[in-house]
Amino acid sequence: RNGEIRTGLRNTLIVAVGATVLATVLGTLLAVGIQRYVRRPLVQAVFVAPAVLPDVVLAVGLLSLYTLISMTLGLQTVLLSHTLFCMAFVTAVVRTRLQHVDPSLEEAARDLGDTNVGAFVRVTLPSLMPGIVAGALLSFTLSLDEFVIAFFTNGPTTPTLPQVIYSNVRFGVKPDINALATLLLLISTVAVLSAQRLTRIGERGDRA
Repeated sequence: RNGEIRTGLRNTLIVAVGATVLATVLGTLLAVGIQRYVRRPLVQAVFVAPAVLPDVVLAVGLLSLYTLISMTLGLQTVLLSHTLFCMAFVTAVVRTRLQHVDPSLEEAARDLGDTNVGAFVRVTLPSLMPGIVAGALLSFTLSLDEFVIAFFTNGPTTPTLPQVIYSNVRFGVKPDINALATLLLLISTVAVLSAQRLTRIGERGDRA
C-alpha cells in the first residue's frame, strides 16, 4: 500500500530487466570478440574495467559524460549506466565459459557447409548458454541492488527502489523497510547461488 515503494519497485524492475537484456547480449558478443580476436591484455583490461572500478568513480565519470552531452537524467541514463556496469560481469562470466568450449566443433560445422553465423548459433551459443544465463542472473541482481550509480545518474522524479529505501532510512527504519530489505537480500542470494550452480553444471558437462 506504499505508493512510493511501488513506484520505486516499478522503476527498478524497468532498469534491471532492460539492463539485464542489453548487458547479456552485448557482454556475450564482447566476450567472444575478446577471446577470439583481441589478444592484447591492455585492451582486454579496458573492456572489464567497469567491474573493478569503484562505483563512485564510475558514477561520477558517467555523470560528467551525460552533462557534457546535455543528456537529461532519468531512467534512461540509469539504464545505460547499469548496462555498462553489468556488461563487464557478463563478459567475464561468458569468457570463462568460452575457454572450455572446443573451437574444433565450430570448425567442423563450417566444414560440413554451415556459415560462420550458423556455426556460432547452432554450436557455440548452446555451449555458452549456462554462462550466459549465469551472467544474466548476476546482472539482474547487481542492477536490482545498485545504489551509488543510480544515485549519481538518476533524475529527481524517477527514484529506484534502493534510492527510496535510502531516503526512508534517513528518518528511521520502519518495519516495511526491514521487510523490503529482507526480500531484496533473499532475491539476490537466490540469484547468485543459481548463477554459481549453472556455471558448475556447465563445467561438469564439459568434463563429461
